[in-house]
Amino acid sequence: MPELPEVETACRGIGPHLLGRILAGARVRESRLRWPVPPDLDAQLRGRRVAGVSRRGKYILIDLADTHLLLHLGMSGSLSVVDTDTSPRKHDHVDILLGDGRALRLHDPRRFGALLLVPGLPEQHPLLRDLGPEPLDAAWTGAALWCATRGRTAPIKTVIMDAHTVVGVGNIYASEALFRAGIRPGTPAQRLSRPACERLVAAIRETLQEALAAGGSSLRDYVQANGELGCFQLEHRVYGRDGQPCLACGGEIRMARMGQRSTFWCPRCQR
Repeated sequence: MPELPEVETACRGIGPHLLGRILAGARVRESRLRWPVPPDLDAQLRGRRVAGVSRRGKYILIDLADTHLLLHLGMSGSLSVVDTDTSPRKHDHVDILLGDGRALRLHDPRRFGALLLVPGLPEQHPLLRDLGPEPLDAAWTGAALWCATRGRTAPIKTVIMDAHTVVGVGNIYASEALFRAGIRPGTPAQRLSRPACERLVAAIRETLQEALAAGGSSLRDYVQANGELGCFQLEHRVYGRDGQPCLACGGEIRMARMGQRSTFWCPRCQR
């Protein structure tokens, strides 16, 4: 599933191609995504100018002045900029026509993604208004995480993957950050000390920044907007490495199911 680094990479990749463009409409081949694509999308987009491209959590927002196009890549989605006469592949569901012979194309094999029109202020939309802080913002600190974990008995990995606590820390990067911070994933959140929360916030930032620099992690379907693979999966220290030696201590990496997700850790390095 595309996580924050993959979504931010996609956002940065498509931004230069979209900014300032006067859209020529849309071509919808399949409207049955997580929520139906607006039936009047073509008419709604035609003639609108793209004023900005940004990200909130795992959502991409395309600013069209008095409305926004909200995109979510779901479990397997990706975006690419193609010539409009490029033959669509299976699962190429929507083209946003850029008015210069090119299109922003949404590819989504599992159809768990979303493409919605949001009038007015996007932060008031139900999908966005209750989201927690951005992990790369300086305002999100160890003290803030410590306050958010008081009274919470759920495993710390589950808590940092909760978008109400902090946005965009999905399964891969939660496992990697907890390893860097030396914290076992199953530790009840309320047991973390202030110093542990400081370490974890720093580890989350470092992990996400390194993943961004690598273009994200390409597992299964994810590719960047230019069609290239991200390569952070080559730097995973625990994720997907169960049964292999820990790169820090040589002990065996363990794997278990936690919150219906695979969780990886080193019993020696994480306590």
